[in-house]
Amino acid sequence: MKQGIFEIIDNIPIAKSVYKMRLSGDISEIQRPGQFINIRLEGKYLRRPISVCDADSDTLTIIYKVVGRGTEQMKNMQEGTRLDILTGLGNGYDTSISGGSPLLLGGGVGVPPLYMLSKKLISEGKDVSAVLGFNTKEEIFLEEELKKLGCQVTVTTADGSCGKKGFVTDAFPQEYTYFYTCGPEPMLKAVYKKTKTSGQFSFEERMGCGFGACMGCSCKTVTGYKRICKDGPVLLKEEILWED
Repeated sequence: MKQGIFEIIDNIPIAKSVYKMRLSGDISEIQRPGQFINIRLEGKYLRRPISVCDADSDTLTIIYKVVGRGTEQMKNMQEGTRLDILTGLGNGYDTSISGGSPLLLGGGVGVPPLYMLSKKLISEGKDVSAVLGFNTKEEIFLEEELKKLGCQVTVTTADGSCGKKGFVTDAFPQEYTYFYTCGPEPMLKAVYKKTKTSGQFSFEERMGCGFGACMGCSCKTVTGYKRICKDGPVLLKEEILWED
């Protein structure tokens, strides 16, 4: 974990209530796709955890949805604004065990970390497929960017306004060697039941500290409770115990 000051390069809307923010700063602690940052916002007691969409050279990209006062404050930030950010948080995805044809499954704001993951898998010579799930056509983002990387992309929408009507579990390819997923818990549970191979789940949880000092974001596993911020957010399929 590293604390640093980042400066906003741009902050633009890319879909309904969804914004992309690019920042310049020291990204040396961002080692794996699936890690997250924690942003300090003026007037807010707790930092805001946001998954890393991409990190290249000295540029950090995040994509966030406006859902509360913190993200509402973020969407109004202008170019040149300086932010206090903790980087290098979380364990991230392990690409070494993906096999040759990994499948990526993202729902809503669980899609952003799959971009950096796709870049890494494709750079390793993997044949990457992705299924992206959204509620409506207006909420779709990163479809074209993933295609440009060389990823085979399928989009699903709950209302059928674009792509295949339904959810990510309705659009699995017939063959894949491994899977990676990120999204809301109902989606993750459905993916857990549907998938036949091993895989990795990235959890979206409300956090207190963001680096393991509290137990506010714990998840039950076969070896006891794990902190999503410190021991996760990525957990292996085989270690997860779902609670009703």
